[in-house]
Order: sequence, then C-alpha cells, then structure tokens
Amino acid sequence: MPLGDLDKIAEDTGFSGVVQVDRAGEIEFAKAYGLANRAYGVPNTVDTRFGIASGGKGFTALTVLSLVHEGKLSLGTTARSLLGDDLPLIAGDVTVEHLLTHTSGIGDYLDEETDWEADDYVIGAVHELTTTEAFLPLLDGIPVKFKAGERFGYCNGGYVVLALLAERVSGEGYHDLVRSRVLRPADMTRTDFLRSDELPADAAVGYLEGGDRSNVLHLPVLANGDGGIHTTAGDMSKFWRALFASGDAELVTRPRHDVPEESLRYGLGFWLHQTSDTVILAGYDAGESFKSTHDPHTGTTITVLSNTSSGAWPIARALMS
Repeated sequence: MPLGDLDKIAEDTGFSGVVQVDRAGEIEFAKAYGLANRAYGVPNTVDTRFGIASGGKGFTALTVLSLVHEGKLSLGTTARSLLGDDLPLIAGDVTVEHLLTHTSGIGDYLDEETDWEADDYVIGAVHELTTTEAFLPLLDGIPVKFKAGERFGYCNGGYVVLALLAERVSGEGYHDLVRSRVLRPADMTRTDFLRSDELPADAAVGYLEGGDRSNVLHLPVLANGDGGIHTTAGDMSKFWRALFASGDAELVTRPRHDVPEESLRYGLGFWLHQTSDTVILAGYDAGESFKSTHDPHTGTTITVLSNTSSGAWPIARALMS
C-alpha cells in the first residue's frame, strides 16, 4: 500500500503510536501519532518507548539460547531438574524446548486460548511482581492442559518458567541476563525493563480502550519472561539486524509447528509467516499492541507500536498483508 495512506488509517482509527519502515538499514518511513501521555498532552515521537507485551518472548528465547551455547542448559534440559519442589504440577518430561515452542502443556496463569480480553484481565498485587521468583505463587496450582509435546498451546507462563530456569543456571537475574546477552550486543540503548508505576518522560503510558485509564493495574509492574519490555521502532530495526548477523537466526526461525488458527508457523520464540521467510514478533495486552516483521531477503523491517490495546492492528494489517 502507498505509505501516504497510513495517515488516513491513523486518522480513521484514532491510532496512537509509531510506524517505521526500514529497508536494508535505510529508514523509508517513520512517523509518530497521538499522545504518549493524555493527562499532560505529551505527543508520541518516533523515539518514544512502548511496551511490547509478548514481543518480549523473542528476547527471552535468545537469552535462553545463549545459555544453551554456553552449555549451562540444553534444549533437552527438563524444567523439573531445576525447579526442585517448586511448581509440582509441571511434569517431569517438560523440557526447555517444549517451553520455547509452546508445547509444554503446562497450565497458564494467563490463558489466551480462552475467551480472554486484555482490558478485562487484572492481576492481583501487581506491585509485587518485580522478580521472577515473585511469579511462583501466580504460576502454581494450575492444572496441566495436555501432555508435553502433544500439540501447540500458546503459554505465557511457560516463558516465565524459562526466565526462572535461566536465572537458576546462571546465578543472574532475568532482567540483567537480557540486558547483557541481547540488548547490549545489539546496541539497543533505548530498550529496557521499565516499571509501569514510574515510567520516564520518554515512555508512552498504556491506555485501556474507551477512556483515559492507564494499564498500571492490569500488568506486572515490571515485565518478565513472557513479555512487556519497552522499546522503540529504531531499536527493533537494530534487533533484527543483530539477530540475522548472528548464528541464532537459523535456529530460532526454523519452523517447529504450524499454527493454522493464527495462519502462521512458530519457531523458538518467534512467529513465522505461513508461506514466506518473514519473521514476526507481536504482542497484545492491556494498553499495549505491537507487531514487527523482518524479511531477511530484502532486509526490510516494518514495526508498529501502540499504547492502546488494539491500536496497532489496522495499520499492521495494511502494511504487512
């Protein structure tokens, strides 16, 4: 579609966010729309930082794989071997690979396979969820959904478990692991884990649909392994370039499962186009919507970030269809 048509879509949908198209490192289009903070009338800019919800799962996957390369984990490592007495309902045969590919079958604290609406979901005591260990009570006691390896079943809790396993084998906190193993090597200086109750001036407040209420009660106060890190369109272009310059690109983008209900495939932490080699990260949560795609053949990155729950989708569909 002509990039000039984006303004019309943005106006018609009330889009609040940033759109960027980067071809082989050259920015073809970059524009910000709407407000980062409605109370104070602060506009979004192309450098505004947005929460990306499940888009952060790709960062978790790469962090885990860095530990695999060091021999501290393997794809066949069982979760049980590191969990000890924690989360006893996770079966003994659930492996790191099962968790990465959403085939573990473990119960999910936030089950998106149900009739789930982002703005309606409220986590109790969000202010306590500042560490991975703090998630243990939230993850505990949820019945198993299916046997490990039986099928694909998208699982947020599985990626928090991955963060926990990474911490236990490395002796480092999850947030520092991502910073040192993913963000710094890619020179992603505008990406970090930001507390939702003390966002800096350059970060967009996330808003629920149909009003000016923020998402501060709806998400963990500090993002973890299943998503929510804050980033910019520019840093996402850096991310994709770094990934495809590394040896991990082939590993994470090899299709593991067809996901016909999404008309997509899945690798290790990354969605894959159904028929092409385009790689996708996407996220949807209260006050956050995000999609970033990368075509490794042309070097084209398209990123749409929004600080509303569904704002990114009309423009993403127009640009990425």
